[in-house]
Amino acid sequence: MIDPTLRPSAGFAAEKRLLAWYDANKRALPWRGSSDPWAVWVSETMLQQTRVETVLDYYGPFMKRFPTPAALAKAPLDDALKAWEGLGYYSRIRNLKSAAERVAASGAYPRTATQWALLPGVGPYTAAALASIVAGEPEPVADGNVVRVVARLRAERLDPHDPRDRAASADWLRPALLRTGDPARFNQAVMELGETVCIPGPPRCEACPLAGACRGRATGRPDDFPKKRPPKELPERRFAAFVVRDAKGRPLLFRRPADGLLAGLWELPMVAVRHSPSVADARRALDSLGLAADELRPLGDIRHDFTHFRQILHLWDAVGGPRPSVRRADRRYADPATLPVATASRRALEFASAARSAH
Repeated sequence: MIDPTLRPSAGFAAEKRLLAWYDANKRALPWRGSSDPWAVWVSETMLQQTRVETVLDYYGPFMKRFPTPAALAKAPLDDALKAWEGLGYYSRIRNLKSAAERVAASGAYPRTATQWALLPGVGPYTAAALASIVAGEPEPVADGNVVRVVARLRAERLDPHDPRDRAASADWLRPALLRTGDPARFNQAVMELGETVCIPGPPRCEACPLAGACRGRATGRPDDFPKKRPPKELPERRFAAFVVRDAKGRPLLFRRPADGLLAGLWELPMVAVRHSPSVADARRALDSLGLAADELRPLGDIRHDFTHFRQILHLWDAVGGPRPSVRRADRRYADPATLPVATASRRALEFASAARSAH
């Protein structure tokens, strides 16, 4: 935690240098400088736990497809999930759609951070960012990048994942933000500094406008701050997964439940297993799904990391045999381009198609 005996204004009298640096060095991002609350809201939602470089590939097409909250509110969930496909953390788009429905129904955007925080998926950081950028509310932001900046300026081993250290970092920044009289510009400047200069690992101190006021740099070991969590080994979850195609070559896809991991996405038929399955194991797994095949051909393994575990798909090509009924709403033969497909299954289908072409 930040030492409560330290005055919050101490050590951050260089906000003018920070703003001058930001004006000269800020990246040209499609949502930056927009007066449209929806444009800022979508960008902040996409940027949660995702790098700017990745978001740039999704932002433009998403805004073209859903230019207003009302457009997203009216769209089928599959359309929203498809537009988000590959961006990950799918609870973000489900929450954004629910929140857009509320805003579209009310006919007005929230103004304050307190009001924004009432919407699904809008936490303290996002609420502060939206209120300051959209309405000029003097509310400092504190995501992981900002906590890293504060930790190095203060030479304190803050934990970017700890809500208390995030709140304390925001409180420490508040006097500087108020002195500028420009909350939107100040918040974006601190975020930009954390994303481009005060980066994870060795920071680019030579390019930092606050280097002279940085206690972490003065120690000669700025990378000691903030507190680092030791890397943890991801537990593995294994599945036998099957590519079953109809006469048109379309794969059979199952829809995941409406709640939980990857809710509402489509994926290959699969069954949890303890180890790499034999042909007999795979046939039993296929039978448990109500499916059958004349021949099962192993294709290889697909590995995909989630935040808390690693998924391993032992992939099989189900060749021939009776075709299953797909009258249930949660399964169908379909072109994967028309449905929101989980990343691991999408990669598996691409792998299977390449393997078939090679044969």
